[in-house]
Amino acid sequence: MTKRHVTLPESAEAGVRGFIDEVDERLASDEDTCRVVKEVLIDLHGDRDAYESWQNGEPVSNAERVRLQSYDPCNSTLESEYYAEKDEEKFRTSKHLQWLWRQFDATPMADNVEFALRFREMLANHLFEEAGDNLRIFKGVTMTYGHNISVGDNTVIHDDVHLDDRGKLTIGNRCSISDNVHIYSHDHDIVDQTDVTNFHTIIEDDARVTYDAMVRAGMKVGEDAVVGARSVVQSDIPAHHIAVGTPAKSIKIKPGWEDEAAPLDDVPPTEKESRRIDYELPEDFEPFDEFQRPLDSSE
Repeated sequence: MTKRHVTLPESAEAGVRGFIDEVDERLASDEDTCRVVKEVLIDLHGDRDAYESWQNGEPVSNAERVRLQSYDPCNSTLESEYYAEKDEEKFRTSKHLQWLWRQFDATPMADNVEFALRFREMLANHLFEEAGDNLRIFKGVTMTYGHNISVGDNTVIHDDVHLDDRGKLTIGNRCSISDNVHIYSHDHDIVDQTDVTNFHTIIEDDARVTYDAMVRAGMKVGEDAVVGARSVVQSDIPAHHIAVGTPAKSIKIKPGWEDEAAPLDDVPPTEKESRRIDYELPEDFEPFDEFQRPLDSSE
């Protein structure tokens, strides 16, 4: 056993429980999500007096005005907002929740582990497509949308992980995603960088993706497999295999699973193409090429 049980003092626990329950109830209600996020952030950042003075017509500097306006997610943009193929209806809500998530992580309270884990678990239940029980998500985790992520029970996602759900991302039960891991679900064309293909990326039950590793779009890390530190997964990793390197290759089968795992010299082929997610852009969409690069030598 590597952990011990820790609790907050009862007086602190009562405040934490009351705050999380209140935000949870408001987000589950018919109340406008943008308004809920704005009010929660104003209070979390201790800016209620300044905000109300500004609303009452008191003069503020330009810098202060920008700060006060930015508690409202409707006054912000996220990188994923610019993606052409996003689901506009889902994004309207997920943007607000993601803004709350990110701005919460910018507060000192984000370092209070007992409080912060429970707050993010509550947010994940509103933001993710599916969020399992006892989901532990640490500080600095970012995502593309959030609404294309499914995570199982008793999974832990450590500091500064990036979960790209531009396509679809499924993480199973009892998984461990270590610090600084990047898991992708989209690829760019090698010639035309603006041509994006989305995939379903899968991390199966009991898998571990360890420190600073990358899982590329459309890959599957099999059940109970381990991806070594700083490895780059560019092909499917079979169940119970230990894979390391760039690109990651299976070097060992986890002890005790030799009879069930695929042999090291007979690894099944990667099924990336079967996980491709097609999309259509609106007929009136006007494409924007931010790079303006020539695509061949004739240009």
